[in-house]
Amino acid sequence: MTPRERADRLLASSFERYLQDKAKGRGGDGGNYRRNAARELERFAEWAAGDRGRDDWTGVVPDDVDREPAFEDLNERMFREYARHLAGDRGLKQNTVQTYYRYISAWCGWCVNEGHLEAHYAKRASAMAPLPEDDGRKPGDQQAWTSEQRHELTSHVDEQAHNTIETYTTLPADTDPLDKQRARYTALKAARDRALVFVIAYTAVRVGELLRDPNDPRRRGVRWEDLLLDDGSMNVYRKKQQWDAASLPDPVISPLRNYRQLMDPPTERWPVFPTFDQRTLAGLVQKELTDRGERPEAISERREEYARDLLLALAEDIRPPSITTDGARSILQRLSEDGAIDIDHPKHDYLAPHGGRRGMGEVLVRAFGYTVAARYLDNSEEMVRERYSHIKAGELGDVATEALEEVDSQVG
Repeated sequence: MTPRERADRLLASSFERYLQDKAKGRGGDGGNYRRNAARELERFAEWAAGDRGRDDWTGVVPDDVDREPAFEDLNERMFREYARHLAGDRGLKQNTVQTYYRYISAWCGWCVNEGHLEAHYAKRASAMAPLPEDDGRKPGDQQAWTSEQRHELTSHVDEQAHNTIETYTTLPADTDPLDKQRARYTALKAARDRALVFVIAYTAVRVGELLRDPNDPRRRGVRWEDLLLDDGSMNVYRKKQQWDAASLPDPVISPLRNYRQLMDPPTERWPVFPTFDQRTLAGLVQKELTDRGERPEAISERREEYARDLLLALAEDIRPPSITTDGARSILQRLSEDGAIDIDHPKHDYLAPHGGRRGMGEVLVRAFGYTVAARYLDNSEEMVRERYSHIKAGELGDVATEALEEVDSQVG
């Protein structure tokens, strides 16, 4: 093995490349995730070298070998030892220990993909066994969409919807009917995604109140009859087990109006956010047409007239189910990746639905205080104060900093 190859096998040789890969969209510079991960990787490297931990801990390198820690020194037992080290009596909260270990676990997974390690040792049950149970999320540790992220994502879906709708509406008159249907389907999907993102980003409605829950028949997803666009409101089945009105702020109205015009639902009972899953729609269409007395040959011929079963469902008023909360997460994962959204968070590599609600909560608390935010979020003021207490703590920290600077300047 050449000196360069030996150097590439050292743990520290991978840190910068890993951090660059994680800092998407910033050329490897900046970001809370990068800073926090870099700090924990440095601590892990010190521990692996024997510079941190118990007095009897000499590191992962064999005693008869003189070199820095390398990938061949790592195995499941070593990560178990590190988990035990984190969980030791260091004054760390249980969920903090979990968070620190996740940084190292994420790096371990990256090393597997890069071919540095044979297996994701940090994810194995034996390695994670010494970790304490998470004692609950502390205020501020959940994902909350920042203003920049909200702007990037809404701009991305707005551009996609605009382009696909323009492509569909400007097709020549002699366009093949199936090609025209394909263009409409593409535009419908982009318009649905745009409307969904804007509703999640600006209304702060819980995604479980907005979409279908397969385990709760009362949560069938909002329908067009539930939307009062002229009044700027929407009826949803709240977490408190009753129907209630939620606000639709101005940024949401136009995407919903345009989407409705393009969809032209046959009845008001159609879901606002129907599934576009082809397998689900194919089975639904065949079953409904069979129940209406159509013969299999006629059903096949009818389906061949349409580029997608969703368009046939619209034509025949075969109402599809709403997407589920899991479906919304999949959509946001796809859109976050397509839009190259910069995300620095230890638990999510995409803009999760609850982050839209949390982001709006932070905006409202900062702008209008806890009382107004509580009404908009459909929560008690006590709960909002607890969940967003990090905002007040940060503001008080700024006040303390200013006070210290003032005192220091006087002393100087």
